Amino acid sequence: MDEKADAIIVRGLVKRYGALNALDHVDLTVPMGECFGSLGPNGAGKTTLIRILTGLIHPTEGEARVAGHDVAKNAGAVRRAIGVVSQAMTTDLDLTGWENLDIYGKYYGVPDRDRRGRMQELLDRVGLLERAHDLVATYSGGMRRRLEIARGLIHRPMILFLDEPTIGLDPQSRRVVWDLLRQFRKNEHLTIFLTTHYMDEADLLCDRIAIIDAGKILVMDSPENLKKKIPGSDILEIFVEGEREGLPASLESLPSVHKVMVEEGVLRVFADQGAQAIPILMEAIQKQGLKVRSISLKQQTLEDVFIHYTGRSIRTEDTKKVSYFVGAGVPRRWGR
Repeated sequence: MDEKADAIIVRGLVKRYGALNALDHVDLTVPMGECFGSLGPNGAGKTTLIRILTGLIHPTEGEARVAGHDVAKNAGAVRRAIGVVSQAMTTDLDLTGWENLDIYGKYYGVPDRDRRGRMQELLDRVGLLERAHDLVATYSGGMRRRLEIARGLIHRPMILFLDEPTIGLDPQSRRVVWDLLRQFRKNEHLTIFLTTHYMDEADLLCDRIAIIDAGKILVMDSPENLKKKIPGSDILEIFVEGEREGLPASLESLPSVHKVMVEEGVLRVFADQGAQAIPILMEAIQKQGLKVRSISLKQQTLEDVFIHYTGRSIRTEDTKKVSYFVGAGVPRRWGR
């Protein structure tokens, strides 16, 4: 495949489950070598999109091509061209790290001589070579995730799909995984497609991000451009005592204020030059007989972008879901 060609092309993709539109005319293109991220709450359509792109389910309408292959007509070729790291830990606890990689290599038809060299190389690069012959049951969560990344790359795929790759990991392990993904992307010339609930992860790893909700892509751009698109360079979070009815509309009429939202009792004010806007806001609130308990100022983040387009934030409980990306254990045969 031409290195300059697009790794993923999606046109008018629809997936219906009865009356439910899990995907509603989705269009996107991912060039070769890009790291593309998908953000969205549970039920947004992220997992459905990836299941279609990895050949696990067929779309109701539209077309999707991965590594040059139509996912509906040639799912086998798609699966041979991609690697998958699911949200759920699927390495076999009763096997060693080496044996887990070996089984996957055999399923993908990697020749014996090439497979052994590739296994050693990958285990070394993920820092598990010294633990290669230990049972995976003795690995920490971070070690298992590193092993699963190595396993997904055993057959040198062109595109790596990751579903919540660092969910449940401690901050140090998350950073180790981030570093690994950046290294593999550079050294393996990988295209990466990931879903995540972690805004810092998306900001750090992704060249572009699509925010998906209710089966539609609401916005798609680089993290920096997404942040620039939201009116107001700063966000002030204000906790006010008393009845707030009519207050958001009143504050929105002030100079430099672009938008006011109320989330869990806290006013979120999007404004230019937030520090200078604080005394003006304080005065306007006090004129209505209300008391400001606290006020904080911050610059826009991807979390703010997400809230702006979806009207809500991604909660910790949103990440507590089962991955239907792939089943547990080794991959099923291509005839699945």
